Amino acid sequence: MQTAASSGAHLTKYSNITDLVTGQKKLIVDEAIVPQASVFDYRVTLGAPMDLTLDGGLDGIAHAWEVFMGAAGQAYYEKMKEVARACLALIVYGLPKVQKDPRDRDARLSLGLGTDLGGYSIMIGGTSGPHLGSFSLIDILSHGRACAILNPYYTVLFAPTIQDQLAIFVEILKEAGFIKAKTEGKKEGLGDDGSQGMIQFSKSLGFPATLADAGVSKAHIKRMITAAKDPQLKMKLQNMPTPMETERGDVDKLMKPTLDAAFTGDLELIPAVG
Repeated sequence: MQTAASSGAHLTKYSNITDLVTGQKKLIVDEAIVPQASVFDYRVTLGAPMDLTLDGGLDGIAHAWEVFMGAAGQAYYEKMKEVARACLALIVYGLPKVQKDPRDRDARLSLGLGTDLGGYSIMIGGTSGPHLGSFSLIDILSHGRACAILNPYYTVLFAPTIQDQLAIFVEILKEAGFIKAKTEGKKEGLGDDGSQGMIQFSKSLGFPATLADAGVSKAHIKRMITAAKDPQLKMKLQNMPTPMETERGDVDKLMKPTLDAAFTGDLELIPAVG
């Protein structure tokens, strides 16, 4: 039985172990964890703390967006497109309404349905860089907040290879008022628009836009790079729209400058991929 929107724990094959000594989270992934049945009565979230609610909503977005980014060329792409479009719209519209009125049952329903679709997303495909990075920030940031900061920067990194996915998310963010730039008819170059829209959405909720603003240190960046090279977490690298290979030096060449951009907010630091 689920009691807080976002984790998808009542649906999925994922669980976590957190090593409080090293400050690192690691995954358990096994079909044996998938329950025979699940229950989530969204009314139980009506009294949930607002920080928990906001973090959960952004985690739900991260689930759908990271899987959708990596779905191009996969057999499940069309299914994931349908799931992502619904999930992202439900949360982008529902979460600000819940923040304004925590007892708004329609908004809680939108958020619950959206984050359930986020959980369903990670049963279709897998998350990637932002989730991987969040595992090294457990002493400074909640999971949803860490993913929300990192996703805009990974979106710019992979923008050349995810234009179709970006067109859908940009449309949702623009209709919700988080993108002011003209995007109609754009065939490419949506990465910056999508990134800025995601950042504006986070800011509207009172969340920081960069790792530095969130209190992350350069030592955390080093921890994130070290963790990314751990063979136990290789699946996160493989789930990326353009898979990274540690042996090829991709973590240092591609991930490191992307994390530096997330630390400073300077999109120009992000290398070109694709």
